[in-house]
Amino acid sequence: MNEVVPIQNKIYEIRGQRVMLDRDLAELYGVTTGALNQAVKRNSERFPTDFMFRLTDTETENWKSQIVITNSITKGLRRNPYAFTEQGVSMLSAVLKSPTAVQTSIAIMRAFAAMRNYIASTTTVTAELSELRAKLALLERADTDNAEAINDLSEDMRRELDGIYEAIAALSVRIPRAQPPRRPIGYKK
Repeated sequence: MNEVVPIQNKIYEIRGQRVMLDRDLAELYGVTTGALNQAVKRNSERFPTDFMFRLTDTETENWKSQIVITNSITKGLRRNPYAFTEQGVSMLSAVLKSPTAVQTSIAIMRAFAAMRNYIASTTTVTAELSELRAKLALLERADTDNAEAINDLSEDMRRELDGIYEAIAALSVRIPRAQPPRRPIGYKK
């Protein structure tokens, strides 16, 4: 039973936990839902509330709407299904005691592990993307600040250049100065 993807499609998040429902587990183990639930009831001490719980009416309705449940499935749904956590699924292999149950349990545990790894890797990637977005935002702000500084510098530079041009213009204007009288050119008489 190496079909991890179909098993992952049967893992739901209910009450903040990843769980599998009794009807899906019964199908995977090759038994009826009634037989699976009967085995669980006979070994109830092995299934504390953190291993297994029954869905409420609201949770069942939400589950039905999530998977767009067909009439053929709803006809067989007389009671709210039981939800088994990863530990509860592991305990099922000890209760059902068949070679198929053991192999199915191994495949299910691998599916849970694959989901944990996927969630962990996507969480890491999401964190890295958030960090990159923050750095990009800082760079954009710095770029805007630099552009404003250049504009301010350009305005200051223009003022200074205007002052230099005025000084050069002032220097190039000749101020007539009083010159001592010249001696006439030529011979003396």
